[in-house]
Amino acid sequence: MQLASRFASRSPILRSDHPLSDDQIRAVVPSIFAENPHESRSERYSYIPTASVLTELRGEGFQPFMVCQTRVRHEDRREFTKHMVRLRHASQINGNEANEIILLNSHDGTSSYQMLAGMFRFVCHNGLVCGNTLADVRVHHKGNVAEHVIEGAYEVLHSFEQVQESRDAMRLITLDEGEQELLARSALALKYDAPNKATPVTEAQILMPRRFGDGGSDLWSTFNRIQENLLKGGLNGRSAHGRRQSTRPVQGIDQNLRLNRALWMLAEGMQQLKA
Repeated sequence: MQLASRFASRSPILRSDHPLSDDQIRAVVPSIFAENPHESRSERYSYIPTASVLTELRGEGFQPFMVCQTRVRHEDRREFTKHMVRLRHASQINGNEANEIILLNSHDGTSSYQMLAGMFRFVCHNGLVCGNTLADVRVHHKGNVAEHVIEGAYEVLHSFEQVQESRDAMRLITLDEGEQELLARSALALKYDAPNKATPVTEAQILMPRRFGDGGSDLWSTFNRIQENLLKGGLNGRSAHGRRQSTRPVQGIDQNLRLNRALWMLAEGMQQLKA
């Protein structure tokens, strides 16, 4: 087991190669086990206990492998703040990649309840989040929550067939150097929100593989290199004023998911252009 480094260094995050127990989760991400909503919530707020949902999902074969929660300035919100759980189903774990359900929730009103489709590369602990055209389930804070959550989980699970089809199609598409550079340039514009401005690093830097075997020219390999380099940071570059700097990892839960999904949609756009 190891602390993940995807978000800010002081963020409470835990990732394991084996299913996490409640005790392990509670020690790092206590907000998952809040027994009631934060005192700031009104009576109209419908409480969805993440711990109960987790119990239901475990009963259906889903197990948590990664948990995290946001940092808070006020200690009284630490046990209620926004959190994320990544779960895998036993039937979906195979080879070098596993499909995941990404669960978001909070008990202080800072986040709605949401489930997304994701994919996990064991080789680099690099979680990919699929675009918002499928596998995006939101559960309202009312009614039979457990039933809706389980239905939503399987809706996400079934959508993985489409995700795998996209992945397999990307592996069959070869990009020339110009196309790889175009994809990288578009990804930099997404990350730095600067389509017409200089960025701290170049297209060549985010196309550079971090390990042997990731240097293929197919769309899937190219996408993975770009995604990992942008999310993990650590690349040497220069600021807008010419100062040397090292790019930072994407720190926040929201920013991580937003960029992940945008990059996935960018890769699918290239796939459609090349089809």
